[in-house]
Amino acid sequence: MSAVNPLKKLAKCVLLDLDGTLLNTDGIVSEVLRIFLVKYGKQWDGREAKKIVGKTPFESAVAIVEDYELPCSATELISDITPIWCNIKALPGADRLIKHLRSHEVPLALASNSPRESIETKISFHHGWKESFSVIIGGDEVSAGKPSPEMYLEAAKRLNAEPSGCLVIEDSLFSLDLLKQWFSSTISKDSCVCTFCYLRPGVTAGKAAGMEVVVVPSLPKQSNSFTAADEVINSLLDFRPEKWGLPPFQDWVEDTLPLTPWHIGGPVIKGFGRGSKVLGIPTANLSTDGCAALVSEHPAGVYFGWAGLSDRRMVYKMVMSIGWNPYFNNTEKTIEPWLLHDFDEDFYGEDLRLVIVGYIRPEANFSTLDSLIAKIHEDRKIAERALDLPLYSKFKDDPYLISSEA
Repeated sequence: MSAVNPLKKLAKCVLLDLDGTLLNTDGIVSEVLRIFLVKYGKQWDGREAKKIVGKTPFESAVAIVEDYELPCSATELISDITPIWCNIKALPGADRLIKHLRSHEVPLALASNSPRESIETKISFHHGWKESFSVIIGGDEVSAGKPSPEMYLEAAKRLNAEPSGCLVIEDSLFSLDLLKQWFSSTISKDSCVCTFCYLRPGVTAGKAAGMEVVVVPSLPKQSNSFTAADEVINSLLDFRPEKWGLPPFQDWVEDTLPLTPWHIGGPVIKGFGRGSKVLGIPTANLSTDGCAALVSEHPAGVYFGWAGLSDRRMVYKMVMSIGWNPYFNNTEKTIEPWLLHDFDEDFYGEDLRLVIVGYIRPEANFSTLDSLIAKIHEDRKIAERALDLPLYSKFKDDPYLISSEA
């Protein structure tokens, strides 16, 4: 495991948000709404995506019904899409974090603007989650939800903990209208809103409660918006408990984090023309058509595993990036595998299969092209070394890699 920064502050308990922090709610809600709106002859275009993140389910439903002029009430909309919760996946690192903190008897609270019944339904599909939380608080159990600090202060009270000893982990999108409403009823100074115009309700709530706050942005390229947070991380995979005086994870192996293997594949396509030409690194780009949902599930970062070219019936070591490549300022999330083998010719159009088995680091920006290239080669060395370990090498024989089936 790589060295981390010195201790920030000693945390005695952890308070977690749910939607967008532990569960991939945002992704599945967009997908369900895309399907749901078809029956009304409407097409989901994502216009409400930023508006509904961080709002209560009813507030979100009202916004969607009004914006799309649906012939149903907000209550009917919620009723129709409620069955989707059984399909919501945990975000990468969520299950790992909960099990780790529970095993070390770190007091945990779950605090969400969603109604308590909705919270119970969502977490019921994830083994051991409900039992892991000493306290669960829904938005209908307090007089004011986030960004009011009431929910977090109540959670601390029920945990018998001082707010200053609580660590909040949040993601939810800031709603300027919601924050203005809250401030107008408490401070009545519009100028104060400007100070918080880049906060999110969970951050506002946590800081107002006198707690430390770690943010995991649920929207891409938003990390610069969290100036009030005590730490911003790319995903829960990157959370280092020891920075907060909590027991460290023990599952990192030679600078890599083992993952439950996942598969992705498709024909090799032409990329941005910068792999071999600009970086001197021949990446084999995959189209995200047909697998956008899968790509969205995984945080931007550097991964590794095995690559198979089914036409050649050959398997190779592979390191890859998923993300927006901030140095090149991509406008879409891409998959760029680097097959660690010297090929004599291009293989555009060939069927490439990937088995991703581990994680190296989050996506990062670089001040110079040379520093980016150096980091990519460092990633290669880490991946090559790790893939020789039995922990990872056993997946080289995965039938998916050279299967002839689509």
